Amino acid sequence: MSTETGNTYTVDTEPAARDIDDIDLHEYETRPVLKFLIAFLIGGVFFLLPVPYQGEVTVPFDIVVSNITGAFPNVIGVYSLAIILAGGILTTLAMASDGEVAGYDLSSFETSGVFWALRVAGVLVAPVMFFKLGPEWLHTPSTGGLMWGTLVYSVGVIIPIGAIFITIFVELGGLEFVGTLARPIMRPLFKVPGRAALDSLASWVGSYSVGLYVTRNVFEDGGYHKRDVFTIATCFSTVSIGFVGVVAATLEMLPKFPLIFGAYFFCVVVTGVILVRVPPISRIPEEYIAEPDPELAFSGTPSDYVRLAVSEAVGKAKDGETFAQAAKRGFVDGLKLTSLILGTILAVGLAATLLSAHTPVFDILGRPLTPVIAALGIPNAEVVAPATVVGITEMYVPVLLVSETATKAKFFVGVLAVSQLIFFSSVGPMMMDMFSDVPIRFRDLVALFIMRTVLLVPLIAGITHALAALGLL
Repeated sequence: MSTETGNTYTVDTEPAARDIDDIDLHEYETRPVLKFLIAFLIGGVFFLLPVPYQGEVTVPFDIVVSNITGAFPNVIGVYSLAIILAGGILTTLAMASDGEVAGYDLSSFETSGVFWALRVAGVLVAPVMFFKLGPEWLHTPSTGGLMWGTLVYSVGVIIPIGAIFITIFVELGGLEFVGTLARPIMRPLFKVPGRAALDSLASWVGSYSVGLYVTRNVFEDGGYHKRDVFTIATCFSTVSIGFVGVVAATLEMLPKFPLIFGAYFFCVVVTGVILVRVPPISRIPEEYIAEPDPELAFSGTPSDYVRLAVSEAVGKAKDGETFAQAAKRGFVDGLKLTSLILGTILAVGLAATLLSAHTPVFDILGRPLTPVIAALGIPNAEVVAPATVVGITEMYVPVLLVSETATKAKFFVGVLAVSQLIFFSSVGPMMMDMFSDVPIRFRDLVALFIMRTVLLVPLIAGITHALAALGLL
């Protein structure tokens, strides 16, 4: 049973867990089974299949995005400029007219005054970046060049392309299949539904942008309450496997990639288990913004979970859209989401990278940590200490700071940078803008960054020394 209060819903009582014999499983009709299998195969190949490409191992999704942004930079630049302008203009019209203009529903562009200002700031900044106006220091590879030519271009392409394939996967049974199998892990460890495993998987193999897109869609359909969303966004919007490879290559430690990725995965799990049980996450209300659609309460053997997973997936595929309908809706939704967040990412991210590059703020903040880093036995403590805090601006900056340090220092910072997760060149403003109805607030993200860092510094130091003692570093 659920109760509606204003615009939110709550679940009054949790149903008792049922076993496999108490559930009416779906019949395995040929058409829905084929729809699920084909959708699962499409999503699996696009996001998960490792393939060799230009001397590295990556996935088709990364290859498609890299080729589009690399082959058509001018086109992507025009597209990015246009979609940021559209987002800012449509938001302004929506805010000025209560969400409707000339019969068109623009309510999805309505937001708070703060994010309206940030989208407008994006409108003002985008032409400056596109036409390379203003002083040269605004367009350096570590500031404007990074934000415009790398992050804005990548996010602008990743979301609509990823949305096509992830929508096919989700709408034709993939979410039910992965979510059902993951329940015995996700609920006890992280206090989130099993379906949250798909959001995390989308981030690991694709991009945090795609993961957040999945989270938003499930949230709007009543599959997550606000605490679920807050947990998933702040603990599982992870750096992709491909980017971990970029970090390893930048540090000239690509042969150590399995060690870096393994440590990163371990750190994300450990911090997630801890942080979901303490404020601010534990204080977020369990409120839904749509009629609640919680997962079926179930208990059984591993084989029972497999049977239920297949049944739920086939049932979803039977009632779901066609491939063409899902792909079209995913692309349109992806474009809309991109127009909502890209200007905010540009405005906040440019400010964050300029602050990092042209002020001593992070050197000052990192200075008290120098004796701590030294006491933990990490070399080059005077360089590593600022790198532990500068990651809040952009995850790649700490890696650049330690590129000339000792191997143990490189490993420590490389794992730390990708494990902190929260940074304000992209994912921070994206979370706040996408989930203003949760709400995910700036102060909460800063608090969680600090808490993650406090947990991660000794944890990664211990991993570093253990690997060194085994002769692996």
